[in-house]
Amino acid sequence: MSNMFCFQCEQTAGGKGCTQVGVCGKKPDVAGKQDELTCALIGLARAAAGKNPGKECDQWVMQGLFATVTNVNFDSERIDELIMKVTAEKAALGGASDFSTGMLWNGDPDMVSLRTTLLLGMRGMAAYAWHAYVLGKTDPDVSNWFYKGLKALEEEHSVDGWLELLMEFGRINLKCMALLDEANTSTYGHPVPAKVTMRIEKGPFIVITGHDLLDLEQLLRQTEGKGINIYTHGEMLPAHGYPELRKYAHLKGNFGTAWQNQQKEFDAIPAAVLFTTNCLMPPKPSYGDRVFTTAVVGYPELRHIPEGPNGVKDFSAVIQKALELGGYPEAKIFTGINGGSELMTGFAWNTVLGVADTVIEAVKSGAIKHFFLVGGCDGAKAGRNYYTEFVKKAPGDTVILTLACGKYRFNDLNIGEIGGLPRIMDMGQCNDAYSAIQVALALADAFHCGVNELPLTLVLSWYEQKAVCILLTLLALGVKNIYLGPTLPAFLSSNVVNVLVEKFNIKPISSPEADLKAILG
Repeated sequence: MSNMFCFQCEQTAGGKGCTQVGVCGKKPDVAGKQDELTCALIGLARAAAGKNPGKECDQWVMQGLFATVTNVNFDSERIDELIMKVTAEKAALGGASDFSTGMLWNGDPDMVSLRTTLLLGMRGMAAYAWHAYVLGKTDPDVSNWFYKGLKALEEEHSVDGWLELLMEFGRINLKCMALLDEANTSTYGHPVPAKVTMRIEKGPFIVITGHDLLDLEQLLRQTEGKGINIYTHGEMLPAHGYPELRKYAHLKGNFGTAWQNQQKEFDAIPAAVLFTTNCLMPPKPSYGDRVFTTAVVGYPELRHIPEGPNGVKDFSAVIQKALELGGYPEAKIFTGINGGSELMTGFAWNTVLGVADTVIEAVKSGAIKHFFLVGGCDGAKAGRNYYTEFVKKAPGDTVILTLACGKYRFNDLNIGEIGGLPRIMDMGQCNDAYSAIQVALALADAFHCGVNELPLTLVLSWYEQKAVCILLTLLALGVKNIYLGPTLPAFLSSNVVNVLVEKFNIKPISSPEADLKAILG
C-alpha cells in the first residue's frame, strides 16, 4: 500500500512515482499536505470565479503553488500555515468546496497527464511571478491566469482542449518571464559579462543559494563593512552579472557547483548557508546547524528568516553564525566538475543583442555554423554527463548558449572563442530562458526566417516544475525539434508523448555523437 504519490520531478522513483518516501527526501505527511494545499487552491479558484480576489489573495496563490515545487518546502507546519491562509481567503470570497485529493492523480491516464502538466507548469510560473512580485512588479494577466488555470484543473476537457489550455498557459508564462526580466533589470541593471572566481578567501563568509536577487541584495547591505564575504551558489551565480549587485566589493565569487552536490560540498563548511528558493536537500548533521531558510523554503528544525516590516529581512542570525564559524584559515581554491576554477556569466539578451552585428556577420561568413542552447536543470540521476560530452564534442564553429543550473556540467570548460566572443555564453538563471527567446526571435528577424529555420537547436535538461513551464512556453511559440533529457517526464502518458512528438517533434536525447550527427549532418 502506498503512503504517498508524487511524480513531478525527473528523479521520481523507478521513473514512475514516489509512493513510500520522496527521492528528494519529502516525507509522506508533507506530500499529503502539499496535495491538500493544491486542492485548497483549486477551491480558492472556485470561490474567486467572477470576482476580484485582490493582491493579498494573489500572493497566497503564488506562495501556495511555489511551496509545492520540488526541493522547496519539507516542513508540514509551514504547509499547514499556507493552507490556513488559502482557506481564509476562500472564506472571504464567499467560500467553496475544495477539490478532492483522491482525484488529483487519479483518472484516465491521458487526462491525468495533461492536467498534471498544467498544474506543474503553474507551480513553476508561480516561482517567477513571486520573484517579480517582491521587486514590486505584477501583471494582471499573469495573476488572473492562476485562477483560470486552477479552475481548469477540476474541469473536463478533450485532449485538444487541454492542449489549447497548455499553449495559452505557455504564452502567459512568456509574459511572466518578461515581467521578471523587467523586475530584475530595472532594479539591478542589465547583466554584463563577468568572470567569477571559485577561490574562497580566508575569513568569515556566507553562501547564498537559490534565485532571489532581493534576498542577496539585502544580505549584501547588511554584511557590508562587517568583514564577511558573500559567495553565490547554484542558480545564484548569474547575480554577478548585475551591476547593482556586483558593485558590492564583498560579493567575491561562487562556491561549489549545482544543487545535487550540496551534501558533499557543504559537509563541515565553516560558513553560514542561506537558501532563498529551491533546491534544498535534507541537510547532514555536519552542517545542518549553519543552514538557514527564507521566503517559501522550509525544513523542520532549520532556522527560518521571515519577512519583516516593509519586506526587509533581518539576517543578523546568519551573519552571527558566519562570524562564529570564522571561515577557512587560508584561501582555498575550488573547481568545477571539469577542473576549472573560473566561471563566466552575464550574457543576457541585452548583451548578446548588443553585439548582434558581430554575431550575424560570423554566421554569414561561416565562422559560426550552428548555435546550441544547452541548458536547464541539473540533477543526480545517471546520464547527465551527456551534456558535458555534448559541449566538449560540439565542433569549434558552434556556439553554446546556456542557462539554469545545468550549465555546471560544462561552465568551467574553456572551449575557446569565435570573433572575440566566448563559445560558451551563460545567459542566466532558468527564468532567463526569456533572454534566449529574445535572441532567437531577433536572429530570426535579422535573417528573415522563422525560429525553426535558424541554425539553432535546443538541447534541454529538466528536473523540476520550472522546466515544465519553460518547455510549454517554447512549444507555445512553435519551437520544434527540441532534444529533451535525461529522461522523459513520468507524468507524460505514452499517448501524450506521441501527441507532442507529432506536433512538435520533441526528441529524447540519445548519445552526444549520434545527436550531433543528426543535427549537423
